[in-house]
Amino acid sequence: MFAFMGIGATAFIFCALVGPILIPFLHRLKFGQSIREVGPAGHQKKSGTPTMGGLMMIAAVLVALLAWERPSPAIVIALWLMLGHGLIGFIDDYIKVVKKRNLGLTVRQKFFLQFLLAASYVYYAETYLHSSKLWVPLFNVDIDLGWAYYLLAFLLLVGTTNAVNLTDGLDGLVSWVTLPVAAVYAYIAACGPAPELSSFAAALFGSCAGFLLFNHYPAKVFMGDTGSLALGGGVAALALLTKTELLLIVIGGVYVLEAASVIIQVTYFRYSHGRRIFRMSPLHHHFELGGMKETAVVFAFAAASLVFSLTGLGLWLL
Repeated sequence: MFAFMGIGATAFIFCALVGPILIPFLHRLKFGQSIREVGPAGHQKKSGTPTMGGLMMIAAVLVALLAWERPSPAIVIALWLMLGHGLIGFIDDYIKVVKKRNLGLTVRQKFFLQFLLAASYVYYAETYLHSSKLWVPLFNVDIDLGWAYYLLAFLLLVGTTNAVNLTDGLDGLVSWVTLPVAAVYAYIAACGPAPELSSFAAALFGSCAGFLLFNHYPAKVFMGDTGSLALGGGVAALALLTKTELLLIVIGGVYVLEAASVIIQVTYFRYSHGRRIFRMSPLHHHFELGGMKETAVVFAFAAASLVFSLTGLGLWLL
């Protein structure tokens, strides 16, 4: 508990100290977020808000781990997945703000880079971990999936990073949603075969909390894809390395709902000749366009994430 608090506090303090330096620097570089016209009209006022704030979150995680933890294979792999996805996000943000191409990387380019990262983890898992067993919550049984496990790991990595990225659509939303997820994984990791991963989860918790100092409504900075993809890579790493792949569906329930809303909306739109189920996807925009204030949507989703995370912890304890 002392180490968890120390690592989390270190990441939090780092963000608190770096934010007032990084945000004006991003302003001077004119690294402002451009808002798509197809989004909620009220978001247009956010145009020009500095983005790439995820850089301070990534740095906070690194500093906190270097200060408190010795490198281990689990920590190195978790950092590899977080930093690798953060780099993809940085390239995407760079294209948006410097090249002035609002959509950044194309879908194919982004998926190709994510494919390479996921493939590198699958290679590591198959070569060094030699474990193709999947733990099934509630029933508490392990099923050996063989080669299918590595396909599942690949899909979990790609799916989680994109789901977390989709959740980053309102001021402070993805940070608030991730706080209980990181806290629960810190506890699960501490009781598992790789307890040092609790340090990684604590660093994620502290970086999210520190970033909220500048990202709560009205946001002074956005994390951009640099932060949201890195965060997704970190969460996916925790699920894979603690062998709680299926449990992530519960703990990260808000991420699942956000991604599912997009898949449902796109599929229904295509096969119903232009009709929609949601006012707009991802799901947070549906509630926002329904009349809820942005802060109310964030509070509701944060509360839902807490419930999902505690439910997941309960299943794990059982």
